[in-house]
Amino acid sequence: MSVANHLVRIAGYVGFACKKNFEAIMIKYKGKQFRCPVEVGMGIISGKWKNLILWHLHEKQLRYKELERIVPGVSQKMLTQQLKEMEADGLLLREVYPEVPPRVEYALTELGHSVFPLLEQIHSWTVENIDFEKLDD
Repeated sequence: MSVANHLVRIAGYVGFACKKNFEAIMIKYKGKQFRCPVEVGMGIISGKWKNLILWHLHEKQLRYKELERIVPGVSQKMLTQQLKEMEADGLLLREVYPEVPPRVEYALTELGHSVFPLLEQIHSWTVENIDFEKLDD
């Protein structure tokens, strides 16, 4: 199922699309009201670290500590919060292994993987259109 189809389904409004004439049609997701499925979708994938987490989990399943290393500058509190939000929104699975010390791994769900083409398009658009300076490691 595509992200757009999932967002329409979770918004509970089949066949709805954002109106260009600015008609006020409200939808509801997780108890909050929104004007458009795009608003819901951006709320699900936005967050300072969510896109990086999605990008890296698309490649393979990762442990919490690996994510901490891969996502530069993220605090433990913020990483944990972003992962919990993504799990609650159905983007990733959290698997805890009964070991000492406990091993926790994160993997994208089908829905999480379906976001990746959007991230690739944003990546391509940025490279093609934004004048940024590449820094050496």
